[in-house]
Amino acid sequence: MGIVYNQIANRSLERIGALSDGLFAIAMTLIVLEIRVPELAPGAGDRDLAQALVDLAPRFVTYLLSFLTLGIFWNGQQTQLSYMDRGNRDLAWLELLFLAVIALFPFTTSLLADHIELRLALGLYWLNIFLAGVILWGIWTYAERARIVREGTGPEVGAAIRRRIGLAQLLYGIGFVISLLPTGTYPAIAWIVLVQLNFAVAPRLWFLHKI
Repeated sequence: MGIVYNQIANRSLERIGALSDGLFAIAMTLIVLEIRVPELAPGAGDRDLAQALVDLAPRFVTYLLSFLTLGIFWNGQQTQLSYMDRGNRDLAWLELLFLAVIALFPFTTSLLADHIELRLALGLYWLNIFLAGVILWGIWTYAERARIVREGTGPEVGAAIRRRIGLAQLLYGIGFVISLLPTGTYPAIAWIVLVQLNFAVAPRLWFLHKI
């Protein structure tokens, strides 16, 4: 019996992981390159430099925002890969789709930094987060249905992965809703940063104790 090419293509999880590591590293580097050293007029003093740095505050905020976001998604993807037994062609393309969305973060980060007070800029940034989360959820769902999850992995692992992604998206969604209030985008951005810090530091907050 002959073998169909799609049955043997892209079975290496290591190559998927290596590509992901490289793309995440590039995305994380690009967001910091958006913070440029201020250009001062000849004879400018400390006060002028201090004011220029204050003017860069939105870029520092969005850098922190996106670095945390990328770190959370990198951890999420690597966690999933560690529980998979093998890859296949469909998984590879789903992972590439996920990375295509991740590669947009330098753009949405820069857009938000330039227009931090505009709801549309924050909305597009939230959409970037939402799409990445949906695809990550879809990747795990596919892995379970395709039976490429490592043998012996209990159902509690999948439940924990789905719970974390679902709760994260809910909390990010609350942040976007906050931006629609008359208070503007700043409280929403502060909320999203706090949510991300919770995922990064994992404190035992009473309402987030299961994430």
